[in-house]
Amino acid sequence: MNQMDMSPVLVTGATGRVGRVVIDRLLDAGVPVRALVRRPEAAATLPTEVEVFTGDLTVPESLDPALRGAGAAFLVWTAPARTAAAVVERLAAHVRRVVFLSSPHRTPHPLFQQPNPMAVLHADIERLIAATGLESTIIRPGMFASNALAWWAPAIRAGDVVRWPYGAAASAPVDDRDIAAVAARTLHRDGYAGGDYVLTGPESLTQAEQVAAIGAALGRRITFEELTPDGFRELCEGTVPGPAVDMLLAAWGAAVGPPAYVTTAVADILGTPPRTFRRWATDHAAAFTEVS
Repeated sequence: MNQMDMSPVLVTGATGRVGRVVIDRLLDAGVPVRALVRRPEAAATLPTEVEVFTGDLTVPESLDPALRGAGAAFLVWTAPARTAAAVVERLAAHVRRVVFLSSPHRTPHPLFQQPNPMAVLHADIERLIAATGLESTIIRPGMFASNALAWWAPAIRAGDVVRWPYGAAASAPVDDRDIAAVAARTLHRDGYAGGDYVLTGPESLTQAEQVAAIGAALGRRITFEELTPDGFRELCEGTVPGPAVDMLLAAWGAAVGPPAYVTTAVADILGTPPRTFRRWATDHAAAFTEVS
């Protein structure tokens, strides 16, 4: 059987940058979709065909109504670790398949081997899922292309200079739309049970090259000005927690020199090549010029 039964698929993180697109891809495939939202008003952005449930990962029993009768679940963990075991236990009691949005913490590349509390949490959830015997697929996006919006859009809207550390640090940014398409495919088609996929874009680009690609998409020359680590800490003060800043600086520092880790997983699963970062920048050019 190539396609699983048409039981509904529950999408957690339903209004997030990946989950929202997963919903669209599932609907395109004719799959009934349920969305878990923390606040009912968040459902206003979802297609009318979606069955909306209010629930919270920090209150595991709140997931029960959404899980009853579902066949699969897309798990995006956006909560503290303490309720993870209870949530996974509920998944195992109701669905036969779970796709978990994790991170490449097992990948032997310096960018992904720095101390990272989120990676520790992801590894714990993976162990919990494995212990249940559920049909499970782990997808591990590398650097998200959309990180560029949070990192560089404010400076690009304000002028033609991006001040940032470790311009020579390389990554292979993956388009959120490709991550979502892989998640949707593995949720509603058979053949991916036990799969563990690191998802990347098709090419290694330094941070400076990524900024240049955004400039090319805008028809402008954006200058990358190297910022010291201490300068970056000052830039982030009051907006980004210190441990997160330290984690980013360690990862970027370790990624200077070697090319980025690049996989063929997106193409292998979807049958089409992953979008390039230049394509992503072109498609999102307006976001670098419009004040949000």
